[in-house]
Amino acid sequence: MKLPLGQLPTLEVYLPAKEKTLGTAVIIFPGGAYSFLAYQEEGVLIAKAFAEKGIIAFVVKYRLPKSQMMKDESFGPLMDAQQAIKVVRSKASSWGIDPRKVGAIGFSAGGHLASTLGTHFGKSYIPNQENINLRPDFMILVYPVISMDNGLTHMASRISLLGMEPSKEKMKLFSNELQVTKETPPTYLTHCGDDGVVNVNNSIVFYQALQKNGVDAELHLFPKGDHGFTQRLPVTEWMEPMLTFLRKEGFYK
Repeated sequence: MKLPLGQLPTLEVYLPAKEKTLGTAVIIFPGGAYSFLAYQEEGVLIAKAFAEKGIIAFVVKYRLPKSQMMKDESFGPLMDAQQAIKVVRSKASSWGIDPRKVGAIGFSAGGHLASTLGTHFGKSYIPNQENINLRPDFMILVYPVISMDNGLTHMASRISLLGMEPSKEKMKLFSNELQVTKETPPTYLTHCGDDGVVNVNNSIVFYQALQKNGVDAELHLFPKGDHGFTQRLPVTEWMEPMLTFLRKEGFYK
């Protein structure tokens, strides 16, 4: 089932079997350098794997920054992410979701979007008269782009999101390692040391920022596997550590 988030974005729902449902939900943001969406590989397949474990999964088809419908293209993906969590929380009871157990998972540039959602929830970029909580309860960031800093960022993602010559203010705002506070949700990060696309230090600096602010965090590094390793490794190899983290944090039975 797909729910419209606006003119183009959608939220696709994957429900576990009723006897498996645990009340936890994940909102999934596929990667694609903010220029395309790896919707099947980092969306649908991931959602099905979580649903098998009793977790209700939602895949977000978010607008890419090149859309002509946005006044400021760089905020379009975040607006769609906020709208997604607003929809999930507003309809939580109808899906059997505990509204205190709604997390975000993102891959590559989708990891940047998930971490943006988890560090910018203090300001609503969408209409929210109902004052629904836009903060994810936990984050899972998989080989994520985190920083917009010249020496660390994935340049293709930055160019797609912020343009060729972004202002220092924009670069700082979307460098999510600089936006962490003690209110940032508990976070699980995973990356490969030999990632040839997104520098592994993106995950490391975000983990360090979480540690500095006293936020529960786990960093799981594989020595080899390059970028997009979830598409090649057995599901259990990368998913079980995630579930263990969620179990320790009280989000998964």
